[in-house]
Amino acid sequence: MTISETHTHVPRLPLGEDTRYEGQRFSGRRCQVIGVLDDGAASLSAAALAQLRAADCVIGAARTLALFEAEIAPGARRHEIGSALSQVPLWVREAQAQGQRCVVLATGDPLCFGIASYLAARLCIDALEVLPNLSTIQLACARLGLPWQDLKFCSVHSRDAGEWQPGADASHGLYALLQTLRQQERVAVLTSPENSADRIARMLLAEGLGEAFQIAVAESLCQPGERVRAELSVAEVAELRFAPLHVMLLLRLQPRPRPVLFGLADEIFEQRQPEKGLLTKREVRAVSLARLQLRANSIVWDIGAGSGSVGLEAARLCPEGHVYAIEKNSEDAAIIERNRRSLGLSNHSSQQGRAPEGLEAWPAPDAVFIGGSGGELVELIERVFSRLKPQGWLVMNFVTLENLATAVAALKAVGASWDVLQLQASRSKPILHMHRLAAENPVWVVCAQRGTAA
Repeated sequence: MTISETHTHVPRLPLGEDTRYEGQRFSGRRCQVIGVLDDGAASLSAAALAQLRAADCVIGAARTLALFEAEIAPGARRHEIGSALSQVPLWVREAQAQGQRCVVLATGDPLCFGIASYLAARLCIDALEVLPNLSTIQLACARLGLPWQDLKFCSVHSRDAGEWQPGADASHGLYALLQTLRQQERVAVLTSPENSADRIARMLLAEGLGEAFQIAVAESLCQPGERVRAELSVAEVAELRFAPLHVMLLLRLQPRPRPVLFGLADEIFEQRQPEKGLLTKREVRAVSLARLQLRANSIVWDIGAGSGSVGLEAARLCPEGHVYAIEKNSEDAAIIERNRRSLGLSNHSSQQGRAPEGLEAWPAPDAVFIGGSGGELVELIERVFSRLKPQGWLVMNFVTLENLATAVAALKAVGASWDVLQLQASRSKPILHMHRLAAENPVWVVCAQRGTAA
């Protein structure tokens, strides 16, 4: 089967004035995207080597071009990718417009976190032919005798992400990897010189995962200095330094936890003692979370977070999203962070502060929970409705008539559609050899969306 038959899901995008792309289907000479390894020509099939030797235009990283210099025709144009990735489709298009043979050199399998998918999204798929090689992950597993069909593949082969800071959000380059490590048993990572195995190990230590994984690192594969180190601890890897080109394999030492999905007991959460801090009780928390209408990728704001119970449970329900929490009390803010770590969450960020200060830096929310307002309720409601996404929900909890009245008036002023639910739970308590019901404080749950109240 041809590439176009097996990858028809890749979009065909307009290519400008090039008449060789008729109806956005290519009718000229295809660009060869060739996977290579660091042992040079020995890694190529006869067909791939013949394509490279016949090429009029060769595109690749400086290191790769140098490795294959002896196989490139003296008169062929060479384009070094470097930081000019966006230029590669233009170079390919220019060569094809002139009827030239064009080759792009890529490491391993160009369709495994490689340049082939990037080019396919910017050129019609018929303009490319991919000649894959072994991926470096396959090679690393082969050196270790490790089956790889159930590995989760990840890549941090991008810009320098910097050292991990607990509570960082999706803007950090290691965020997605940490989320994956929380959820998977066996992970393979394509690293970079900056986002290296030791940096990843330090992230695991910072997140309390130092005992969770055993690590193997394969360095300089197919080069004279090749080295494979296995059965390393996270702490060992954090102190080592590795060759610029290496692959990392992380295997869980014990199965990952599979906690209760919803309705965590109040006792799970640390609270301020001896004077208890604010905690949304399980019954009210369950209803509030249900009314937030969360999805797997929801962005959630938790304002006046108290001990963090609502936002932390929301983060567990939104594994592809993120929760941003703010709490004015310094002791409670520290408790939120300890609760986050004990629950093993990476998609939750908290800060100490008095809302609405700092909210402008947060991404627009799909759902907002207000558990405490610090006397700024009207401004908070106005701020939320200026940022809330369409179909998003605002849910608020109140225990005083005054705050309930203020909230309803503010919602009317912003033209929201709203409703109020009163909850009062009673829990059984022992009395002698029998049980009685002890009432919890009644709570008003106020839910609102954009629109006009009926």
